[in-house]
Amino acid sequence: MGLQAGPGGGVEVVERAGFPVNKGALCGKGRTAPEVLSSRVRLTEPLVRSRATGELTPATWEEALDRIADELSRVRAEHGADACGVFGGGGLTNEKAYALGKFARVALGTSQIDYNGRFCMSSAAAAGQRAFGLDRGLPFPLEDVPRTGCVILVGSNLAETMPPALRYLTELRANGGTLIVVDPRRTRTAEQADLHLAPRPGTDLALALGLLHLVVAEGRTDEAYIEERTSGWEEARAAAMAHWPEHVERITGVAVPQLRDAVRLFCDADAAMVLTARGPEQQAKGTDTVGAWINLCLATGRAGRPLSGYGSLTGQGNGQGGREHGQKADQLPGYRKLTDPAARAHVAGVWGVDPDSLPGPGRSAYELLDALGGDIKTLLLMGSNPVVSAPRAAHVEERLRSLDFLAVADVVLSETAQLADVVLPVTQWAEETGTVTNLEGRVLLRRRAVSAPAGVRSDLDVLHGLAARLGHGKGFPTEPEEVFEELRRASAGGPADYSGISYERLREDEGAGVFWPCPDDGSAGAAEVPGGVGVPGGAEVPGRAGVPGAAEVPGDAGSPGGGVPHPGTPRLFLDRFATEDGRARFVPVVHRAAAEEPDAEYPVLLTTGRVLAQYQSGAQTRRVDELNSAAPGPFVELHPRLAARLGVGEDDPVAVVSRRGRAVVPARVTTAIRADTVFMPFHWPGEGRANTLTHPALDPVSRMPEFKVCAVRLERA
Repeated sequence: MGLQAGPGGGVEVVERAGFPVNKGALCGKGRTAPEVLSSRVRLTEPLVRSRATGELTPATWEEALDRIADELSRVRAEHGADACGVFGGGGLTNEKAYALGKFARVALGTSQIDYNGRFCMSSAAAAGQRAFGLDRGLPFPLEDVPRTGCVILVGSNLAETMPPALRYLTELRANGGTLIVVDPRRTRTAEQADLHLAPRPGTDLALALGLLHLVVAEGRTDEAYIEERTSGWEEARAAAMAHWPEHVERITGVAVPQLRDAVRLFCDADAAMVLTARGPEQQAKGTDTVGAWINLCLATGRAGRPLSGYGSLTGQGNGQGGREHGQKADQLPGYRKLTDPAARAHVAGVWGVDPDSLPGPGRSAYELLDALGGDIKTLLLMGSNPVVSAPRAAHVEERLRSLDFLAVADVVLSETAQLADVVLPVTQWAEETGTVTNLEGRVLLRRRAVSAPAGVRSDLDVLHGLAARLGHGKGFPTEPEEVFEELRRASAGGPADYSGISYERLREDEGAGVFWPCPDDGSAGAAEVPGGVGVPGGAEVPGRAGVPGAAEVPGDAGSPGGGVPHPGTPRLFLDRFATEDGRARFVPVVHRAAAEEPDAEYPVLLTTGRVLAQYQSGAQTRRVDELNSAAPGPFVELHPRLAARLGVGEDDPVAVVSRRGRAVVPARVTTAIRADTVFMPFHWPGEGRANTLTHPALDPVSRMPEFKVCAVRLERA
């Protein structure tokens, strides 16, 4: 979006038609974002819970920071460093995510740090690492999407969750391409599709395997590509052949003719893509499910080629950058592994500490929340609202209440902040400078537009103040550019290498940003980009005749010689993948049931998601009048046949009950959903909280909870 300072120091949102990602288009959430800057809805002074009354009362910053530091010090002394937990957020800037990870491991010495992005793209990230050796949401820019021949969009409702991005799919079809949407609901996005596949929730893995079976059976594999650029095909092929079409139809509910149509559209195109989102990813088998869709791409030669590939659509504002620089349980900056001795030595050198002093990997997000009040006695939480957003939310709320001490830094008094012992008011997007990395791997500089209220500080100020009180007076700067310079050094040589990106360069790029990996601008030609060498300028690529620009992809080659800065890497894997041998890896996977299947007591499937006018836990969007008018509260979407069996009509109150709890919401009766499935949005707290119901079963690789499928029963309320 574009921003400019308005009259009286306010902020006005303006279109920036030249911005390469959304080309000036905004959804209602972006257009109304300045309303959350108002002191009417946001926090403007620290709050500390009175030991006498138990109420949150205004306090000075010194009092609030002293209280937090005292509690952290006490708990460390009495129970050890790992009794202190840290929980971050995918909306934090790169600088803040980096500083938070450093604070946890250096100032606190704890391994117990993770963030809410674990609930977003972790399964796609894990599958990408397994197959390609590298995770970046999209290995190509969005501008490539309208120029491919076919897109399979799995479990995404872009029309409501990322409306400005829908234009790329509209342009795809206008250019003669085809769109296949996989979703158990006929969403606004599915209505745009040439083919809509509506599988039973939790069966996306079987669907992908069934499509691959047909690809093999119909002789549509790209044998030359498989031989030259992949490994592990025979095992993956054997696994897929156990999923014949009629068997897959029985599992998924998708008819065999539709399966054959999908294979025909995908394979007949000269180039094609598969894009996944939370639908297939937020499952206890999400990594294998995404892996099956990647296998489909590899078997047909649709990865590491121009205008083709697999990608995942990010769900949070800095969902990509937030998972690259150290706020994950198992990670160091630059997407380095915490268990890698060389990575530990490099980052410890930048931080000026002994590598052996860095703790090892800790618990994943849900496991960390589940341990609160047990092994973990105190929690510092930044930019997250797990009381609403976590699975089995009533249990998570209970664990938060059981803590010895909870400190929350946030913009608003969220449902989680209301439970805290100390609440710190921090700056938000328009009040601070920092970088974010979008779903393409494009690093962008977001500049401060207005000053924050007098009582508000940045998260970097918070970490600096706490670190100083814990004996680390140096190493935690408050200026974002200074933090970014350190991040550059820490990421140098890592998979997500930012060392060639600087604030100066980002300012000069006029908002276009720089794609990582981008090695140091002084090492032109010397650094190796993992799997990132692309097509030199002007190279021919397959495209659709008549599509402007389809015959060329801008050059992505590695650093030129002669001291020219590295240009960044918009397109990955065009020469080799980021594995040791340069080959993509097939991973054999087989379908398995959801963690909780329907039975006589709980006969209906529940799936969850977002709506157009609200965002994530709704902590900010529920404070905007215009958005609340458009989406005032929770609901359950159910098919007319199910509604008739229950004897309920439109807007009648319905109790949705799972083994974890009960929610009461009005009914929305629609034929746009399967008769065996109901849908609830997850933006609201209270009796309509969808995540009271959801299942915390975890993916064995990504540790992603099973948000997208659980068994429920419905009752008239």
